[in-house]
Amino acid sequence: MRMRIRSVGAALRFAESVLLAPGQQHARRNAWAAVCEDRRHAADRRHDGPVGAVGAVGPTGARGAGR
Repeated sequence: MRMRIRSVGAALRFAESVLLAPGQQHARRNAWAAVCEDRRHAADRRHDGPVGAVGAVGPTGARGAGR
């Protein structure tokens, strides 16, 4: 039996399917999806900027009050 594998990703998926049980494949893909989602959330937070940076409000609710 001869197969032609067209990409590195396809080769890795083929090796994964041969070497790992289906449950482990599913768990690994779920974990990777969670990592990607965390990265997207972190990128969104970086893009939005720090919370509260607009007014720099002090503890009394007014700028410079309490000094």
